[in-house]
Amino acid sequence: MRVYYKTFGCKANQYDTERMRQEGEARGAIPTRDRAQADVFVVNTCTVTNQADADARRFIRRLRREHPDADIVVAGCSAALKESEYRAMPGVREVVPGHDPVLVAASLGSVPLAQIELRVPLDRIDTEPIGGALLRRRQGASRGWLKVQDGCDRKCSFCATRLARGAARSRPLDEVVAEARLLAEEHAELVLTGIHIGHYGADLAPISTLSQLCAELLDRVPEVRFRLGSVEATEVDDLLIDLLATSGDRLATHLHMPLQSGADSVLRLMRRWHTREQYRARVWEIAERVQPLGLGADVITGFPGESNDDHASTRALIEELPFTYLHVFPYSPRADTAAVDLPGPVPQRVAGERARELREIAHAKGLAHRAGRVGSTATVVVEGDGGTGLTEDYLRVDLVPSVRDGHEGGHEADGARIVTGTLLGDGDHLYIDAPRPIQLLQA
Repeated sequence: MRVYYKTFGCKANQYDTERMRQEGEARGAIPTRDRAQADVFVVNTCTVTNQADADARRFIRRLRREHPDADIVVAGCSAALKESEYRAMPGVREVVPGHDPVLVAASLGSVPLAQIELRVPLDRIDTEPIGGALLRRRQGASRGWLKVQDGCDRKCSFCATRLARGAARSRPLDEVVAEARLLAEEHAELVLTGIHIGHYGADLAPISTLSQLCAELLDRVPEVRFRLGSVEATEVDDLLIDLLATSGDRLATHLHMPLQSGADSVLRLMRRWHTREQYRARVWEIAERVQPLGLGADVITGFPGESNDDHASTRALIEELPFTYLHVFPYSPRADTAAVDLPGPVPQRVAGERARELREIAHAKGLAHRAGRVGSTATVVVEGDGGTGLTEDYLRVDLVPSVRDGHEGGHEADGARIVTGTLLGDGDHLYIDAPRPIQLLQA
């Protein structure tokens, strides 16, 4: 049985799909990237916006048109909140409300259990992972996802993800380390991901922190570079800044810290827990110690009640801070959230114009950062077919193989998965002169 996996949404969702794939393979299912060859389709949904729900439903309808005899299994965040709606869709065989890889794999209807080399007793087949509790690789990728926690205890007024994912739950330290060691055998870089990684360890006994987890990973898993996923500015503590500044690029000098708005009145409506000044002060504390710094953020424009002055305050903060990129989205009402009932809606035209303005500012800042990196040293993880790589500060650059020996000119290669060299080019086009030959990871 061949299975095609489609993932919507964040890195946590992408990680969950890999666990589903691994569990399915252990039960005899064969993953395929060719939809025409698939017998079953697994759709891992996202519910961050109403549009995300709609995108998943549209994809399922398209699958049904293209492959009328195929079976479809729906899982993920949207499935957790809208189970009955997906069950009513033609072609959907099963709906798994959430991300349990065992339940998804059990829904595939793959080869008979008698033909599988079981790792657990038959009476536990539907509750225990045959494929193992730890993810071993992210298929076909140089960079692996390392999920350290799930769920969220915050109550941002615009977010429905916590409703689908539940309360914050941290994975035990030793389990995270064990999985990191497995993934490090296949990947040059591991990205720490989750729904709210800044709260890692708060629910463990003894209590731990994200920075303590990073320190343990750097010490106990030495053959790989780590990168943080999205983390709140107020949850970047002094130890984490020390690790970013002193790890020698083992912890990538890149932070994605959601801002959402640069106006305190809007932040209160969003039920965010930081102020404009708290965010601003922490960014400058980080920037003073960590270089080169890749800095990104999420920003929502046109949130209910956002005035022209509020937007101007956000724009001024973005112009001041050393962002290298932004993810800017006009506000989209999301059912089941508190924000949908807020007064003072902003016209979509206005929200779109504000988003476009902020994107233009971010684009210019990104080009300036890239231009400023010309002539400096970078450590690049080789991607895909070897034509591109990702720097420690989250710049995607071209790789130009050098005719020189890999040990000349300051170039170094670690199994050709990580290349160190000088960045050349300009803001529009950066490249690194890489040692030859470049040996790629096997998919």
